[in-house]
Amino acid sequence: QVRLVESGGGLVQAGGSLRLSCAASGSIFSINFMGWYRQAPGKQRELVARITSGGSTNYGDSVKGRFTISRDNAGRMMYLQMNSLKPEDTAVYYCNAKIITYDSSLWRDYWGQGTQVTVSS
Repeated sequence: QVRLVESGGGLVQAGGSLRLSCAASGSIFSINFMGWYRQAPGKQRELVARITSGGSTNYGDSVKGRFTISRDNAGRMMYLQMNSLKPEDTAVYYCNAKIITYDSSLWRDYWGQGTQVTVSS
């Protein structure tokens, strides 16, 4: 069973920083894209950042220049360093990964349970 587990969320004041982590585990053969999405109450889910197995990155316009996505441990760990946080960054942040398992030949999307980030003004 593939699992994605986020950690690192919490309450922080505007201008502060948080570092989110996502650990991928299970019978993983390969991970292609990994990314962070977020969803605030009453709003659509949006892409925050994504990173490929080769290290290429993309960022949502609203976080570009403030957030940094990275991977290590052969791509099994993903991080999101969030600096200069704003109240509008408040949301549940979800880890996402496109994965092929040892018992499947298809790329599938997996999601973590999410971690709450709250930024106070």
